[in-house]
Amino acid sequence: HVQLVESGGGSVQAGGSLRLSCAASGYSFSRNCMGWFRQAPGKGVEWVASKHVDGTVTDYEDSVKGRFTISNDGRKDTLYLQMNNLKPEDTGVYYCAADLTDAGHWRHFSDFRVRGQGTQVTVS
Repeated sequence: HVQLVESGGGSVQAGGSLRLSCAASGYSFSRNCMGWFRQAPGKGVEWVASKHVDGTVTDYEDSVKGRFTISNDGRKDTLYLQMNNLKPEDTGVYYCAADLTDAGHWRHFSDFRVRGQGTQVTVS
């Protein structure tokens, strides 16, 4: 059974930091691409960051560039999102995703075959 489980969310004040983790079971992050997405209250899912498994290419949504870092630990099959200098507009449920379809784009949540259930981040 393939599963991604996010953790590390919580409530922080503006300017604070959080590190999200996404642990895989029944799946290896050794395959193609992975990403983080978020959904603010009353809004749709938006892309945050993506990377190729080999780490040579990363991509960030403009509002998080310089503040967020996506990384993975291949040995632990865990994906991370380090979030610094958090802002209230970063509030939302954060989802990880993996295994991009052949014709998919890594900025599209639905183009990933495997997706987590989300972890809440609240910045006040």
